[in-house]
Amino acid sequence: MFKKVFNIADEQGTINLAQQLANITHKRDVFALYGTLGAGKSVFSRAFIKSLVDVDDVPSPTFTLLQTYPYNDTDIYHYDLYRLQNPEEIYELGLEEAIYNGICLIEWPEKAGNLLPRDIFKVEITPLNNQRIFTITVNSTEKAQRLEQINVN
Repeated sequence: MFKKVFNIADEQGTINLAQQLANITHKRDVFALYGTLGAGKSVFSRAFIKSLVDVDDVPSPTFTLLQTYPYNDTDIYHYDLYRLQNPEEIYELGLEEAIYNGICLIEWPEKAGNLLPRDIFKVEITPLNNQRIFTITVNSTEKAQRLEQINVN
């Protein structure tokens, strides 16, 4: 397991981190975004998606649960699982196919229970005063090498 911590001073720092992570993403990457309401999950997701896809608006999938965006030979799947009542509901949203064929950003991943794969980018966002602490944990050497390329501090 490899962990990297970023102290982010403002919203622009969150945007910069998301853009850098988008630049190192590969098909089948999953970014599980943990954090309280208002922690910055949606800001991160919007910046990530906008850095890869030419779109004007990236709406939060709070009510639709899923937004998809075509990207190269795949799709970016932006999930917001906040409203899920049961982890099995995730299958109705096509998560298995998304994980296998796309790039996934998952807000409120804890609602998926233990249904997420093990080899993901676990992104924990902790508000601290006016800052955000991003702790990113990965399990594979390959993802750790990509994560080492990120430097926003």
